[in-house]
Amino acid sequence: MLIINLPECRLQIPNKMALEEKVMEELKNAMRAKDEAALRTLRAIKAAIIIEKTAEGASGEISEATELKMLQKMAKQRRDSLDIFEKQNREDLAAKEREELAILEKFLPKQMSADELQAEIKAIIDQVGAKSPADMGKVMGVASKQLAGKADGKLISETVKQLLAS
Repeated sequence: MLIINLPECRLQIPNKMALEEKVMEELKNAMRAKDEAALRTLRAIKAAIIIEKTAEGASGEISEATELKMLQKMAKQRRDSLDIFEKQNREDLAAKEREELAILEKFLPKQMSADELQAEIKAIIDQVGAKSPADMGKVMGVASKQLAGKADGKLISETVKQLLAS
């Protein structure tokens, strides 16, 4: 946070650019470059932001957590579609999903590796004192909160199952 002190006012300027501003900047660059995949994806992100801001009960602003959830949901949709298209040998559609997923991942935090995830979950298992697969709910509750945005929920669940079973 940059704070500017002037005799007549005190101004605070956040160093971190909001998602909407980043998307708009990237959208301008994609238009200049005539990058159809980027344009398609960035417009989808912009539309999701607008929907979120204007949803019933919304204050017109969205939190970073909401932005992250929104982006994760969009990325998950692309991954699911990609799996389906690859199984159906629809390479033309799979290629579009890959392009969009790559652009979405630019806005998401770096995902944990399998080894990092396993180490984090082992620490959480020790923290909550889980001993058997029956304790999976306790572990998942803590793991989902701590690892939000850093790893896919399905991968977290599979890793917890594996570690509690052994």
